[in-house]
Amino acid sequence: MLNEERVILMTQMASYESGEGRKNVRIGNYFRSDYIAVQVLKSVVSGTIAFGIIFALYILYDFEVFMQDLYKIDLLAFAKNVLTNYAISIVAYGLLTYIISTYRYVKAKKSLKSYYHSLKKLSSLYGDESVKKKSAGGSK
Repeated sequence: MLNEERVILMTQMASYESGEGRKNVRIGNYFRSDYIAVQVLKSVVSGTIAFGIIFALYILYDFEVFMQDLYKIDLLAFAKNVLTNYAISIVAYGLLTYIISTYRYVKAKKSLKSYYHSLKKLSSLYGDESVKKKSAGGSK
């Protein structure tokens, strides 16, 4: 006999598992600090690559003028300015990634907690049915 409550619960759980749940399970497999560290490390690497590309495009945009002014500018001050901009960019990007990763981790854990609660509820619904069958079978 089909129990309507179980069918509804199982349908909701299957929908979760095939969509958002897949991503949340991957996030939930990490410890909080490990997940955030991996995300921040990935963003620092990506930010470094992006900064390098943007800097190269900046130099190449007006390369002729840059080459003419190369001997006139203070290279130490120029390098210091570039490194300062790089450090500010990476720190800001890393901090933003830390905040977003923390939010995603907390959200995924909360969602997984709700999913596990649904699993327990489904298990108890099956347990209640087996108890009813045993008691019905034992009274014959």
